[in-house]
Amino acid sequence: MGKAIDYDLLCAQLRSLAETDAHDIPLLANASAMLYEALDDVNWAGFYLMRDGKLVLGPFQGKVACVHIPLDKGVCGAAAREDRTQRVPDVHAFPGHIACDGASNSEIVVPLHAGGAVVGVMDIDSPVFDRFSEADEAGLERFVTFLEAVIQFDR
Repeated sequence: MGKAIDYDLLCAQLRSLAETDAHDIPLLANASAMLYEALDDVNWAGFYLMRDGKLVLGPFQGKVACVHIPLDKGVCGAAAREDRTQRVPDVHAFPGHIACDGASNSEIVVPLHAGGAVVGVMDIDSPVFDRFSEADEAGLERFVTFLEAVIQFDR
């Protein structure tokens, strides 16, 4: 496992970014960059946003990604459909997993809310099996909760 992450510090940095511009695209773009740089052993960090009943690629860091994800497919679809975090130690064992990057072996996806509804997901992939711990799950859920409190969706 990588270094310990100070999720409270990430939230403080996110607060500073939101003071500059809290609109969804700039804030999600910077949030994905922060996570990509802060977390060891990740090969993708970003967001998918709800559009017309499916998830559509939003701001991210990493290799080219899948553009559309139906809610009945993949880890991201499950997180949005079930409205709960999905922490998957081996994505190859996950039914319906979508392999956007064949190097990914584990994944964590946290639903993103606005106005009480799921409006997207935060998705982080790793080439390391079982990369994400319970502490990472709790920290990333805090990060998303903070993001939900400061973001302004342009919809």
